[in-house]
Parts: sequence; C-alpha cells; structure tokens
Amino acid sequence: MAGSPELPVTDSSVPPDLERAVHRYLDHLTVERGLAANTLAAYRRDLTRYVEFLTGATAVSKGGSVSVPSEISTEHVRAFVRLLHEGSPEHPALSTRSTARVLAAVRGAHAFWVAEGLCPVDVASRVSPPTPPQRLPKAIALDSVEKILSAPDPESPAGLRARAFLELLYATGARISEAVALDVDDLAGLQDSELSFVRLLGKGNKQRMVPVGSYAKKALDQYLVRGRPELSRHGKGTPAVFLNARGGRISRQTAWTMVKDAAELAQLGEDVTPHTLRHSFATHLLEGGADLRVVQELLGHASLATTQIYTKVSVESLREVYATAHPRAQ
Repeated sequence: MAGSPELPVTDSSVPPDLERAVHRYLDHLTVERGLAANTLAAYRRDLTRYVEFLTGATAVSKGGSVSVPSEISTEHVRAFVRLLHEGSPEHPALSTRSTARVLAAVRGAHAFWVAEGLCPVDVASRVSPPTPPQRLPKAIALDSVEKILSAPDPESPAGLRARAFLELLYATGARISEAVALDVDDLAGLQDSELSFVRLLGKGNKQRMVPVGSYAKKALDQYLVRGRPELSRHGKGTPAVFLNARGGRISRQTAWTMVKDAAELAQLGEDVTPHTLRHSFATHLLEGGADLRVVQELLGHASLATTQIYTKVSVESLREVYATAHPRAQ
C-alpha cells in the first residue's frame, strides 16, 4: 500500500513474511484507525524492537528462530517483556510504564494477526507487564514529627487550628479527607474521662472510633475554646471542626498548606505531606509493639494486606540501623 510505514531493517534481514505482517498491522492503524503520526511512529519503533528481538539470538534460545507470526510463542513474548524491563547491552532498561506501553503495541499486533488468519491463537493476550515496584510509605522520625507539631503559632486562631489539625493527624492516623470532614459532634468522645476518642468516617462511609492521646486532646480543646469561636464569627454556623478564615469548612488544599507550612517552620529538609503523618502514626505504633490487626483497625484498612506494608517499613528501619551501628555490618 502506498505510504505504508517502513519497518527499519536490522543487522540481519527481517524475514519477509514477518515484515509483511508488521506492515499490514501498521497499515491497519493508519487507514482503519486513523492514528496520529506521532502515535504511529511510536508503534513503529516498538514493533521494530520486537522484530529485532524475534530475529535475534535471544529469541532463538527461547523457542527457535522466527520467520512468520505463527511461529511466535508465549515464551517469546514473555522473554521480550523481561528483556525490555531488565535492559541489554543494546538497549537500556525501560520503566514499568514504558514496558507496558511497548507490550500494548505487541498485543495489538498479535490480536490483529489472529483476526487476519496469520496466527491460530493470540499468544500475547495473557502476557502481563511487570508489576510496578511497591513503594514503601514515607515515615519520619519522632523528633521530626514533634518539630512539626510544635511549629504553628499557639497565639493565633489559625495557629491553634493548625496545631490541633496536625496533632489530630498524628494521634489518629486519619486520612486528610477524614480530618477535613470532621464535625463537632464527631468529637463527643473527647469528653470521656477514661479514654478520649473521635469518630472518623472512612472509605465506603465506614465509621470507626479512634483513641486520642492527651497532646492531641489538649490541642483540640485549646482550638475549640480559643480558635474556632473567632473563626466561626465570619461564617454561618457550620458544624465543621476545622474552619477557614471565612468561617466555612477548610478545603483539602488548606489542610495540605498547614502541613507544608509547619514542615517549613520546623526547617525539615524532606517532603512532608498530610499522608506522611498517617504513615508515621502507623510505623511508630508497630515499632512500639502494636499488634498489626489493631493498627489495621485504627487506619480503617479493609484488608490486613494493606496494613502489612508498614511491617516492611519497620524492617527497612532495622536494616538501616544495623548497617550503620554494627561493627561487622559492612
């Protein structure tokens, strides 16, 4: 077909049937699907790399030489994905996201070849991209947390609000959305003489009661007595606990700003977000000997597997301490 995208020739000539199969798919993308020029160029690059693999030594070791699409096996596709992600002398390793993009092009080609009768089965349909590396939650040391919590000005309404909000996040492990959504009635448990607690509304409208320590209780009491009445004068009587300068409920952006400002005042050289305090809450509890299922309940996790990631944080901390403190660690 005139104007068909050309497939670059590798060091050894591309088998004609394989080259024609790729051209047919690129023609389909051009004519039938009308993809943009830049998108077509990306498909062409990805399939060129695939053909280079299929006609190279690595492919031969994974199932024999390939000259037509019907000779490609699932093991060929899986080996190609591994090579993309791990890299080679000819090509640097791709990120998980980029690997998934190339695999999408390969899957599309195989699905097309099956539809066109060039392959009996789609050998790429069940090949998955590599799993993204699990990112461990970011927690900060207790002394850094204390610097953040004490940073806001305790003499201004905004400072009292910020201190109460920060203390609450660290005391309860609340999500930012849960803390912002708090109403005054949710703090009724603070009056309990034996165990103060607050009511949090989590994902799926699931309520949970979370204990509150003396530091957070004191900060909340001071804000409710001295800070909130001043802020509420400018509003219309909202039940929200944390109010903005106009007397309405604070936004998530305001909550983020309070945490960022406190971290800057504390002169911490690390990125601190509201979620950092939640992560620190969970990590410090586990390091102090708390049961994993108790932490799961406090965090409002539906699955224990979600909470178990924090055990990995503790293990990483142990490794770091061991590596720096033990005389024979190196």
